[in-house]
Amino acid sequence: MDGWRLAEHLHGHFGWLAAAALAHPAVVLRRRGRRAPWAVRVSVGLVTLVAIAGGTIYGPYRERLKQGIFQSAPQIGLLFERKEHLAFGALIFAWVGAIAYAASAKRELPFAEGLHRLAHRSFVVAALLAATVAFLGTIVASYRTF
Repeated sequence: MDGWRLAEHLHGHFGWLAAAALAHPAVVLRRRGRRAPWAVRVSVGLVTLVAIAGGTIYGPYRERLKQGIFQSAPQIGLLFERKEHLAFGALIFAWVGAIAYAASAKRELPFAEGLHRLAHRSFVVAALLAATVAFLGTIVASYRTF
């Protein structure tokens, strides 16, 4: 197996794991006052690592596969483009959730409850986006891989 193909497979599998991990703080934080420091740290760390891995394999993907996919199946190529944008959104919402969660720990702040609510909603959106990204990535990888 080519090294890039292994990296692509790991990226995809860990992408599904990141989507599942992001669902955990989305569920736990739905009730006010619930604490979830490990769920937040692990899920944000995992989605960040998956994003870094995606950025690392993007150059070889662009050089070896992108043009051929667009020539033979432009709709699959466009799915990949959508996947990239949604993945960035998942990463941003996960980090917004983490920052809002950390700030909500200061309960003396008058807006701590609102920050907790923002953290919950951000993780819900991040989890939904990450699941969509994983699904689209699976379609693209089923069509063509390294």
